[in-house]
Amino acid sequence: MPYQTVNPYTGEVLATYTEISDTELQDVLSRAQSAYETWRQRTFDDRKEITKRAAQIMRERADEFARLLTLEMGKRISESREEVGLSADILDYYADHAESFLAPHRLDTDPQEGDAVVVSSPLGVLLGVQPWNFPYYQVARFAAPNIMAGNVVMIKHASIVPQSALAFAGLWAEAGAPQGVYTNVFADKEQVSKIIGDPRVRGVGLTGSESAGKAVASRAGKAVKKTTMELGGSDPLIALPDADVDKTVEWAVWGRMHNCGQSCVASKRFLVANEIADEFLEKFKQALGRFCAGDPMDEQTTLPPLSSQSAADALKAQVAEAVEHGAEAITVGDPVPATGAFVQPTILMGVKRDNPVYGQELFGPVAMFFRVEDEDEALSIANDTDYGLGGSVFTSDTKHGKEIAERIDSGMVFVNHPTWSKPGLPFGGVKKSGYGRELSWLGIQEFVNKKLINVVPIDAPP
Repeated sequence: MPYQTVNPYTGEVLATYTEISDTELQDVLSRAQSAYETWRQRTFDDRKEITKRAAQIMRERADEFARLLTLEMGKRISESREEVGLSADILDYYADHAESFLAPHRLDTDPQEGDAVVVSSPLGVLLGVQPWNFPYYQVARFAAPNIMAGNVVMIKHASIVPQSALAFAGLWAEAGAPQGVYTNVFADKEQVSKIIGDPRVRGVGLTGSESAGKAVASRAGKAVKKTTMELGGSDPLIALPDADVDKTVEWAVWGRMHNCGQSCVASKRFLVANEIADEFLEKFKQALGRFCAGDPMDEQTTLPPLSSQSAADALKAQVAEAVEHGAEAITVGDPVPATGAFVQPTILMGVKRDNPVYGQELFGPVAMFFRVEDEDEALSIANDTDYGLGGSVFTSDTKHGKEIAERIDSGMVFVNHPTWSKPGLPFGGVKKSGYGRELSWLGIQEFVNKKLINVVPIDAPP
């Protein structure tokens, strides 16, 4: 697939970029390795100055950066500005905290065992394989901690957001990062495999589909390379009988429709207690029906197109397959435009376990609704998935909400709020949602060498 900007609102091809040649790729790898040898020696203060400057530039030119997101993948312009701000926050977070997060840790040992300390040192050149749904945020959470740790990064971005990819790479150059510290590569699949296998590359982080994760993890495993994987999810939202229905619906709509539902941690399966199910469903339909389709550059638009026509077609096919296997599809709101990558907001009812969509991730404005008799049934359905990324529980009894949260098999659970992301909160999942963590103090620990240094008395017994 070529690296190409196609406006998902108009279908117009706006820009096409040439993939990197094999010769150029070798040059890029050499520059990255050379940059690492010097970057690893730079002080935290040196790295902090550059990373803080990158954050400052993003904020100063927020509209410019945001416009590219909306142009390339259809994100509402207000949400694009939010993503720019969140990305800058992540850069600042690691600039401010990296040194303390990676401070030497002295072990409590017997005097005869000597003075033992664990130090954190960078690994080297890292490859980040990144998706299209959050072109800055996803990259920021990989690049910021690793650059601050003394690693250097190469980024293979999604082919439909090349201008956003170039903008983020240019950001680091403008901020003063030496050449090779952050490198964008327009590589094809075969070249990605070559990069992973190259001995100069020491680790790979991927956010994307399960199939992409399998391919990258398999290749990295053969080369004995450390990996982290964030592979999507089918997050449950559980509404218990004592939940505040109005507030729960408000958050349910946000959880399903933020970024037009194109988020790994979007609320996708709604498990609502029978006592409040009728009221919840009626208000949920009314709220979804108020979304207004249009140009994502227009501040008044609330329902943008999906990222591409192929993404819209794939989601529509999932809905059709669900109906073919017995589900009911309730469409809400005014009909969406016939042109552009739009999908009608839809609620799928009566999805049984033998329905193919039951185990699939719905990436767009389509929700699965389940009426449940009690919390045990809610938890049974919530955990009956190959995914385990996020989830949420809504209840007036927050103590009980935490108890329910502990019984959900996922990497993150929020009580009275849909799953979301902040710089200081660890992000990641279990099962086929992947492994490893990004953000918080955990995110900077993934690609560093935890080296033990033990100074032992010369006369100590063996």
